[in-house]
Amino acid sequence: MPAPRPAARPAELTAADARWLAWHEACSHGLIGREVRELGDAVMLHDRVDREPFWNRIAGIAWPDESAAFDRRLAEAIALFASLDRIPHVWPLPGFDEPLDLTARLLSHGFEDAGAGILMAFDPVGPEPARRDGPHLAPGITMERFHRSAGPAADDGARGIAAVLAEAFAVEPDRVAAIEEETLVLFGREEFHASLIRVEREPAAAARRTTFGGASYLSSIGTRPRFRGQGLGRLVSEAVLRDAIDAGSRWTYLGVFADNPVARRMYEGLGFVQIGGPAPDLILR
Repeated sequence: MPAPRPAARPAELTAADARWLAWHEACSHGLIGREVRELGDAVMLHDRVDREPFWNRIAGIAWPDESAAFDRRLAEAIALFASLDRIPHVWPLPGFDEPLDLTARLLSHGFEDAGAGILMAFDPVGPEPARRDGPHLAPGITMERFHRSAGPAADDGARGIAAVLAEAFAVEPDRVAAIEEETLVLFGREEFHASLIRVEREPAAAARRTTFGGASYLSSIGTRPRFRGQGLGRLVSEAVLRDAIDAGSRWTYLGVFADNPVARRMYEGLGFVQIGGPAPDLILR
């Protein structure tokens, strides 16, 4: 896909820009081997092994407005999921995806809303996002950055990041090893960067950054429960945001659950603004 327009502000985002960001996010999740299909009027992320709907979805949609044509396109999409033995899963972005009443139409066809997320993008004309001289770390707090990392330090970092994400997002214990292995694989990718905060050497907070094509996708930002309330989430978010800006990203964006007002206020304080309406997670059971 063509790169986004340079230095655009979130308020200037077009439908084409929004679809480009959907493609960029899908490619970010595809770095470890997931398939990204450009469908012409949407983008599909598909995991050949994992049936989890999060890794198998369609987004960045521009389907026809006329009812019969829309129904045909939806039937084709459902058939595509069936051919892959996956549950139909659509991520519409209200205000940008087409038709404009896409969510209502999908709900009328039997899709269920599994919860809303919010797309946020950094506004370069907003408040200063982070200290230009780097984060100020209190005694006992350290920050490690990982990029093209290998060896014992990378192994230890992957374990630390997996520990943070497992507790921060209540991941099932049997998935922790997979997160660690995935992180090690991503350490070898040019596009991937990660930051890990430790408190007295104990992994406490982490964030990921995927940068390519003039944009940065920030993800997996989390703090272990026992370390919350110390500002570590903001600290690691500031770090990956500043690194994205310094890398020349024209878009820096992330997603947050609509029912997480604490995280939303933190990102707003860093200069992120909401894009479009809350994006429902639509699944056809």
